[in-house]
Amino acid sequence: MKHPLITLLLLLIVAVANAQTYSMMFYNVENLYDTEKDPVNFDEEFTPQGAYKWDDKKYWVKIDRLTEVFQKIGETTGGFPILIGLCEVENRSVLQDLTNSPRVATAKYQIVHYDSPDARGVDVAFLYRNDVIEYVSSKPLRVTNPDDERWRTRDILWFTGKIDGETFHFFANHWPSRRGGERASAPRRELAASVLRHVIDSLQNVDASAKFVVMGDFNDDPNNRSVERVLRAKGTTRNMQTGDLFNPMHAMWRAGLGTLAYNDGWNLFDMILVCQNLINGDKDRFQLHSPPRSKYQAFIFNKPFLMQQEGRYKGYPWRMYVGSTYHGGYSDHFPVYIYVSK
Repeated sequence: MKHPLITLLLLLIVAVANAQTYSMMFYNVENLYDTEKDPVNFDEEFTPQGAYKWDDKKYWVKIDRLTEVFQKIGETTGGFPILIGLCEVENRSVLQDLTNSPRVATAKYQIVHYDSPDARGVDVAFLYRNDVIEYVSSKPLRVTNPDDERWRTRDILWFTGKIDGETFHFFANHWPSRRGGERASAPRRELAASVLRHVIDSLQNVDASAKFVVMGDFNDDPNNRSVERVLRAKGTTRNMQTGDLFNPMHAMWRAGLGTLAYNDGWNLFDMILVCQNLINGDKDRFQLHSPPRSKYQAFIFNKPFLMQQEGRYKGYPWRMYVGSTYHGGYSDHFPVYIYVSK
């Protein structure tokens, strides 16, 4: 007869061996354009003759830098992220160059992408590992302004997949900017939030067990009305109402952390939100996961190699451009990521 402690140890070993823990990330990659002039969009600046003198050499450095980030996050989280949400990508071609990079080729990422009506030609997209996520469907959600038919912004990308038989709805966002001022531009972001909220409500009415992961550059902080009130993304799991989302980035924002810096201050615009079913659902199904001894339930990937190392902007994200001056960095945003486990 086995000793009880040996039996317990064997059970723990089996449990760990059978555990499934995956990472998901989001990254605003700062103007990932190819070098060719698009016949429709205003991308002249990102051509060899444009203001940024954007050529093949700079482009391929950019591809290598971004895939290095994917690779490093994979090393941190124990495997390539199963889902990567992206914004500020120009087209499917640049996404194919990312997925074909030697740094990430073994992940065999698949692409979900649609062209958005954004005037600058930047889109949102997903890369996903089809060894883990089974593709079900995808659709762009158009954000329009009934008071201004000429107004255009990025679509919200809706991607449905299954992980070990469980249905997940993923949403990639890049909400309207703060151009013109935070207060004046707020209604445009609230409009995007209402479009997404309507779809989530409709899906929950059909399938109460479905899981939602909402990620993006929201151009608002966790406490702004668009996120906290219109989208109903709460900073705590206490007193959550049916349909509420949980914002695990809120705790980091309260601690003064951010994903981008401006005028000597930090904002946390880049977030990953989850639904109640990933917080207090069935324990034999996927849940939001925090590694042992972690004080947070979501994470900013702000390693030193992604930071400006000297000067006035020391500690800020190491940008590709400052104004029209090429700095050769990664992005003006830090990426963010979460874990899900069962």
